[in-house]
Amino acid sequence: MSSSLKDKTNALRLLEAHGIAYQLFTFPPEIHSATGVAQILGLPPQQVYKTLVVLRSQGRPLLVMIAGDRELDLKRVAAAVGDKKVRMASQREAETLTGLQVGGISALALLGRPFDVFIDRPALALEQIVVSAGKRGMNVQLAVSDLVRITHARVVEATAP
Repeated sequence: MSSSLKDKTNALRLLEAHGIAYQLFTFPPEIHSATGVAQILGLPPQQVYKTLVVLRSQGRPLLVMIAGDRELDLKRVAAAVGDKKVRMASQREAETLTGLQVGGISALALLGRPFDVFIDRPALALEQIVVSAGKRGMNVQLAVSDLVRITHARVVEATAP
């Protein structure tokens, strides 16, 4: 559960401060797709979630967590947040807004920052999922209920069935 102090990310500190059980996975930082992480960890891709930065025409940016094997449906996300149109942030925009590298973007690492957090409904069918620990090459597995509770994520239909 615990990692060495120098390797600890804000996401791991947050989980520990709240007494949330997790399992840490490390892997080569060159792998920064959720499906690549699933493959190297020997997990089904629907259990490894990626965090996408989505921009509204106005208002706070969104962090949307979806399974690695699914594609974001921007129309569904726009409808869920009551906006006419949303768009994916470019890699540069995502990294500038979050201060994290793509492949290491994590809602757990960005609590208290100006993002609205969402999770795709299929996550509720799982007991545990794997998400970024806030740094490329580090992911964390935790209970979906704990993730939703700690991030205040709203459950939405963010992908097509």
